[in-house]
Amino acid sequence: MSSSRGSLPRYIAIRIVLVIPMMWVLLTLVFFLLRVAPGDPVSASLGGKLSAQALDSRRAQLGLDRPLIVQYLDYLGDAVRFDFGRTISDGQPVLDVVKNQGGATLTLTIGAFLFALLIGVPLGRIAGRYRDSAADAGIRIFGIVTYAAPIFWVGILLVMLVAKLFPSWPTSGIANPFTVFDVPTHTHILLVDAIISGNGVGDVLKHHLLPCFTLGLMLSGVIARLVRVNLIQALKGDYVEAAMARGIPTRRVVNKHAFKNALVPVITVIGLQIALAMAGAVLTERTFNWPGLGNALENYLVNRDYAAVQGLVTFLGIVVVIVSVVVDIITALVDPRVRY
Repeated sequence: MSSSRGSLPRYIAIRIVLVIPMMWVLLTLVFFLLRVAPGDPVSASLGGKLSAQALDSRRAQLGLDRPLIVQYLDYLGDAVRFDFGRTISDGQPVLDVVKNQGGATLTLTIGAFLFALLIGVPLGRIAGRYRDSAADAGIRIFGIVTYAAPIFWVGILLVMLVAKLFPSWPTSGIANPFTVFDVPTHTHILLVDAIISGNGVGDVLKHHLLPCFTLGLMLSGVIARLVRVNLIQALKGDYVEAAMARGIPTRRVVNKHAFKNALVPVITVIGLQIALAMAGAVLTERTFNWPGLGNALENYLVNRDYAAVQGLVTFLGIVVVIVSVVVDIITALVDPRVRY
């Protein structure tokens, strides 16, 4: 036991070191995939708005007139310093875009995860407890549908449903414009700022409900299936059979032993779900006119602002990698089955 504990720091160190090649591959793919896109990014974004001389000046300012290898090395160096460049279309630092619009994506992602857990964990528990029943079959179908259905399509259906059943309920935006105007900016996270100021908290929460529920619903199917599989596996364990042989009621065995063990692997999948949530945020934010990074990324793609796209994709990729490492470390701490 002591040797296992002693090796945990080594496992953490190795996991952190492995971030370096992961990040290098990610940054390299982002850089070169955007460079093979047809056309000149400055002309594509600003062509017709600036003179030829001004376009050349903007290319020099962005470093696009230098050899590709020099651009690549500069890009890697900037990423190490968390400098994600400037947008071409409006000339603002990408970090300012992250600061101003990242809070909306953060609250959407956290809210979606809460809904995913509230929906997925109980459904997975029911499906695992009553294996091969009608409820189990229905929950498995639910998991397949939520995994495969396009999120924008589900979002549009829910918007139509809510608009019909509850006409006064907000179906787009992060808050009423008057609420946004009245809430002072402290953290660039509107919900937190509303709580701090005491203004418009209810309005902000009402606007959050439908987008967070939609994205959480699409993520809940994976969690339900994972909980189901692990609960079924846990119920086959020797300790469960021993507890039942001692006359302990089945419900107590499931609640006190098998269910808790079945929840541990859910921590592992959270890292993967973060990547799915980031991908789903782009479509969710567009569907609900949500002012987050997904919406900003889509707008920059439409404007063919490759510098902004490169910076935002790099930032989101780094976030996913960091979360994955943290999740792996937490899993090693709480799950004795992990070998390190």
